[in-house]
Amino acid sequence: MYALLAIVLMVLDRRGGWLTHVRYYLSAAAYPLQLVVSSPAQAWNWSQESLTARESLQAQNAALRQRDRELSLQVMRFAALQRENADLRGLRAALPAVADHWMAAEVISTDMDPTGLRQRLVINRGAHNGVFRGQAVMDSYGVLGQTTRVGPWSSEVILITDPEHAIPVANERTGVHTIASGTGDPDSLTLRYLPGNADVKTGDLLITSGLGGVFPEGYPVARVAAVRRDATDPLPQFRATPLAHLTALHEVMLVWFQETNPAAPSQLQNGVAKTGNPALQRQPVPPLELLPVPDEPKLVPLLPPGALTPTPAHAKAAHAP
Repeated sequence: MYALLAIVLMVLDRRGGWLTHVRYYLSAAAYPLQLVVSSPAQAWNWSQESLTARESLQAQNAALRQRDRELSLQVMRFAALQRENADLRGLRAALPAVADHWMAAEVISTDMDPTGLRQRLVINRGAHNGVFRGQAVMDSYGVLGQTTRVGPWSSEVILITDPEHAIPVANERTGVHTIASGTGDPDSLTLRYLPGNADVKTGDLLITSGLGGVFPEGYPVARVAAVRRDATDPLPQFRATPLAHLTALHEVMLVWFQETNPAAPSQLQNGVAKTGNPALQRQPVPPLELLPVPDEPKLVPLLPPGALTPTPAHAKAAHAP
């Protein structure tokens, strides 16, 4: 019976195609049932995908945050490196040809006494780095000072504004030599040893004179800031402002100089120069060699013409008729 019904339906569907419409409506009616049946599985899969996506997003978010921190640190470090490179380029550009080599050092502590009794700082370079006592210390603007105490890994630097420090300088405009002494004020130097009629004007540049055995000639030190001449005071007052940035120091420069350079700082030992070009140093005087004195020539008197005495034969010839 069921077989016969199935055959009839196939023949009718083959000829008229009416079962297609029936299947269409039946599928539409069965769709909600399909959803209900498949919903638990879909809900499970969706939950798993949601949880997986959430965990993945959380992991990706954490990785991005970590990467962002790393990049932020790198960017900050790059900015610091750019500033350091700019500072080092400025330090390098500040060196004249007399400098043999140099080393950057970081300031690890400062001793700026408010009363002005001490103007010192400590750097992270010492004897293991080749630093020696009395070594020149600079920044990219000018002379800072010199090392006073040298340890294995650190050194103490006395600044040019320390009351115990004095540096020989020269006026670049006039060439007049004097000594710039510290006052305890990081913004002031005093020129105590200039006469009242010295040709010094406000704005004159003071450079190292090359004397003293520490700094070579030509390094910028300070600029004259005030000139005070009082008729009631026989000693004039000259004040200068250091060119180095003494109150904002993070890095300084230790400099080694070429001893054979003529501009190297002058150092004397027992009255003999230890540095400088040997060809320009004082040389011993060679012994004086006396040349042999030639024999004195014999003097022969010159007779005027006609002064010769005639011989007897000539006389007879002259008196012959």
